[in-house]
Amino acid sequence: MYIVSMDEPIRFDWDKANTGHIALHGVKPEEAEQALENDPVDLDYEVVEAEDRWTSIGHTDGLRVLKLVWTLRGDIVRVVTALDASKNEAREYLQAKGIAL
Repeated sequence: MYIVSMDEPIRFDWDKANTGHIALHGVKPEEAEQALENDPVDLDYEVVEAEDRWTSIGHTDGLRVLKLVWTLRGDIVRVVTALDASKNEAREYLQAKGIAL
């Protein structure tokens, strides 16, 4: 995945706007970080208001499967939104990763 670096940990940009937005979906910042650090799968890419945005699906350390939209600002990841993946998305993702529940 584009943001994974073996030398440095991923750095995240959090403020009231994005933490408040993901809280509306019941997601905590540390869960979003885990999902992007646990070898996520990229689903989509688009440019929104001149900003590159990726949609990825990943899992937390507790195996909660999240769909995330994120961007890079310099070398820092800013999560735009994060929410639970649909049941079908979660099942397909976990099967593809070889994770059995």
